[in-house]
Amino acid sequence: MTAVDQWRGVAAEDNAEAMTAGVSALLRARTRRLLASLARPHRGRLLAAVGLVLGLNAAMMAQPFLVAWGIDHGISDARAHRGHGAIVLAVVLVVAAALVQAACRRAFLTLIGRTGQAMLLDLRRRVFDHLLRLSLAFHEKYTSGRVISRLTSDMDAINELLDEGLAGLVTAVLSVVTTAVIILLLDWPLGLVSLTGFPFLLWLTAWFRRRSEATYRRTRETIAAVITQFVESLAGIRAVHAFRREPRNQVIFSELNDRYRAASADSFLLVGVYGPAVKLVGNTTIGIVLLFGGWRALHGQITIGILTAFLLYLRTFFDPLVELSQFYNAFQSAAAALEKLAGVLDEEPSVPQPSRPVALPSARGEIVLSGARFGYGDDRVVLPRIDLRIPAGQTVALVGATGAGKTTLARLLARFYDPLSGTVSLDGVDLRQIDDADLRRAVVMVTQENFLFSGTIADNIAFGRAGATRAEVERAAETIGADAFIAALPDGYDTEVRKRGGRLSAGQRQLVAFARAFLADPAVLVLDEATSSLDVPSERAVQHALRTVLRDRTAVIIAHRLTTVEIADRVLVMADGRIVEDGEPDALIGGTGRYAALHAAWRDSLV
Repeated sequence: MTAVDQWRGVAAEDNAEAMTAGVSALLRARTRRLLASLARPHRGRLLAAVGLVLGLNAAMMAQPFLVAWGIDHGISDARAHRGHGAIVLAVVLVVAAALVQAACRRAFLTLIGRTGQAMLLDLRRRVFDHLLRLSLAFHEKYTSGRVISRLTSDMDAINELLDEGLAGLVTAVLSVVTTAVIILLLDWPLGLVSLTGFPFLLWLTAWFRRRSEATYRRTRETIAAVITQFVESLAGIRAVHAFRREPRNQVIFSELNDRYRAASADSFLLVGVYGPAVKLVGNTTIGIVLLFGGWRALHGQITIGILTAFLLYLRTFFDPLVELSQFYNAFQSAAAALEKLAGVLDEEPSVPQPSRPVALPSARGEIVLSGARFGYGDDRVVLPRIDLRIPAGQTVALVGATGAGKTTLARLLARFYDPLSGTVSLDGVDLRQIDDADLRRAVVMVTQENFLFSGTIADNIAFGRAGATRAEVERAAETIGADAFIAALPDGYDTEVRKRGGRLSAGQRQLVAFARAFLADPAVLVLDEATSSLDVPSERAVQHALRTVLRDRTAVIIAHRLTTVEIADRVLVMADGRIVEDGEPDALIGGTGRYAALHAAWRDSLV
């Protein structure tokens, strides 16, 4: 399977979420719910916009009728020497209607623009907030490129429709309907002749819709793939450089980019066929109407003014159809974008907030797992059954081979996941019943990733507790031994760490992450390979700090380095998702089990 083939699975999944039949996606219940919730706070503005559109349409429809009235009455009055009052009045009314049309259009565009941007602001906030609240399981399966696509290209599609297409779309549909009604009322025989081209227009529109839906889907799939490839190549730039993948990644990106270009070109080609075809049908119809209407006018069946009005109304009938072809892609794009965003907002957290949370303002830190079973899928059971009690204030070390289930157990303790069966409790309360804010305050997990945000070192440490003072930040750094390297930086605590902490070494980033966790002052601290990036001097400094910080606090330490385990009160050895040894470090070392073998191998490696 080639790298280009691999993104097709993501694209197909993306497309399945989005739409199966173009604009019909708007009929889906979740999209309607999303639109209704976005529009509800702006009902007054939207009603005013409807009124403006009706006023705009009325003024636009009045102008051909006023021209007809001016021709029929003005010319006859002039010939009868009754003055030019009718012509002057008609001109004045036409100008007044044009001014009303311009004023309504301006007011509508301003109002709908502000309303649309307010709705987009609300939508961005909702999506971002929802993405933050979704569980870790969602983010592990949903690629970063797809998330960025939701907040960029999908939002842009909606913005394009609101800014440029919505006004034209609404007025075009309304003008087509009202024009058809008016010409039938003015003279139904000529009106029926005027509508003879309508079946051809329906066929053209149906053809355009079918073809553009398929072309549009290709466009959306390819741009999503382009964004995903771009984001992931730059996110993994170190690996790209390390393995000299630049040429290959460029080949993949070029092919995806070319697919996007081809899909976009096909889309423009369809518009290029549909628009002129509509124009051809429209001009042919106008010619037929002129011929038939001229014959009726010569025989006194209609007036010249009515014939002129017909020709003007036909312009307002066919021209909007050409505009609709231009808006259709934008409309499809926005409809599919809304469907995708509605799909994201409909995602339920796999670790939901409790409906009736139990308050736990000051946790002691006792952890109990009772029959806890967990797997990442029906066929991937990682922890068959765990029964474990960790008293408050105890420091426990988890050791074992890679894949033994140590990190999975740590994630259950931090409630990144919920067990498939059984319970994980803190101070006798099931984690699923504890309010999320209380739980995050009581349990903090430090991983080997040690992610730092753009900003200063002080900002990153203060991330551990909202409202922390500068003195508390510096005290936390001093406690874990990070103050020495911070003081040596050009701006100390105000030094910018840059993107993902790129200005700091791996060990320094780890120390900042420790300081952040210590500032949070949790009842339970989970360290998942948290000393893996530290050199020997830094590790010794952290171990010294840990002895102080972990005192009177429950701690679970996952580490391959047995030097980190030395500070533990108790060691749990895991294998195949089960706890196979449990005891004090000295007692296990003196035995003949797995931990004794691990310790002996480690000791021999130091010789």
